[in-house]
Amino acid sequence: MSPLARPTPPTDKPANPNFSSGPCAKRPGWSLPALQGAFLGRSHRAKGGKAKLAEVIERSKRVLGLPADWRLGIVPASDTGAVEMAMWSLLGQRGVDLLVWESFGAGWATDAVKQLKLSDVRTLEAAYGELPDLSQVDWSRDTVFTWNGTTSGVRVPDGNWIAAGREGLAICDATSAAFAMPLPYDKLDVVTWSWQKALGGEAAHGMLALSPRAVERLESYSPPWPLPKIFRLTKGGKLIEGVFKGETINTPSLLCVEDALDGLAWAESIGGLPQLVARAEANLSAVSAWVEARDWVDFLAGDPATRSCTSICLKIVDGWFVGLTAERQAAVAKRMVALLDEEAVAYDIGAYRDAPPGLRLWGGATVETADMEALLPWLDWAYACVKSEQAAPQTAPV
Repeated sequence: MSPLARPTPPTDKPANPNFSSGPCAKRPGWSLPALQGAFLGRSHRAKGGKAKLAEVIERSKRVLGLPADWRLGIVPASDTGAVEMAMWSLLGQRGVDLLVWESFGAGWATDAVKQLKLSDVRTLEAAYGELPDLSQVDWSRDTVFTWNGTTSGVRVPDGNWIAAGREGLAICDATSAAFAMPLPYDKLDVVTWSWQKALGGEAAHGMLALSPRAVERLESYSPPWPLPKIFRLTKGGKLIEGVFKGETINTPSLLCVEDALDGLAWAESIGGLPQLVARAEANLSAVSAWVEARDWVDFLAGDPATRSCTSICLKIVDGWFVGLTAERQAAVAKRMVALLDEEAVAYDIGAYRDAPPGLRLWGGATVETADMEALLPWLDWAYACVKSEQAAPQTAPV
């Protein structure tokens, strides 16, 4: 083949090329008329507005199987806002262990050390593609961790490493795990997520779930730092119950609320959480079978037990690529992403900016496995294209 000849592309394309890891693909069959019932032009504090918000809470609890004695509220600023609310409101009573193996976990560690300035902090770290030694967590302390590393494609395999009789709180950022992976609520105390992940909702709204132990901490402990209004969950030493009944702290988008309800209704219609998990795992299985038959690509997560079924992160292991400088590696991955975008085959699948160069495919339940399977030959094509371009340096776009 001539160095300038582009390989022949596959025949079939995904019906839906949206493989972004956030905001994520809408549910199959979604269209704007799904939002016709939105409570627009009205106050979210009106009876109809509060009813919509309360419905999001109750349907979310039902689909996820949240225990009856847990509180669930809609909070500002997506999953980031929910995690920050938990950290600023709950941490400081005892030491804290921070688990870091990807970008968002690193962000929570930075906030704990540099913003909250906690004095008793341990940071347990691992490189992209790996997990820290979970046996080193001290459950007499609070622990903050991501269930699924959205930017690394590495998830904790289960909750067996979390002590049932723990003294500290287990604060879990589950934004790319909720609605796609089973969560052991008996091992968790705070769970957060956002609408724009596994059910393909619209951005800017977070969900904060609190166990009875977390509520007890909120009502018995006051942190030594001032709390902005947007973070306050208690008043006079008591939980503000309205937050968990649809009386939001700030003004939510009722158009986004309607979209969240549409996603939840779809989740219920297909069989609830078991089917959501099965659809995500089927996408991971499709990618796994493809990777197994290739020698140029591999999972970023080395241990199969820790590979995410939502944010599926891939690295290039071909000798030609490995021999390139880091700058050239990043350029190759970027060029692949651009080629796939130009062909309307896959949008927004570049690795996260802090992660090693590579690809990141969203495999949550709203992605059809047939679309994932149709995409994979195009990844072979894009890589072959870039190698071909590199064979002609004078015309190489990388």
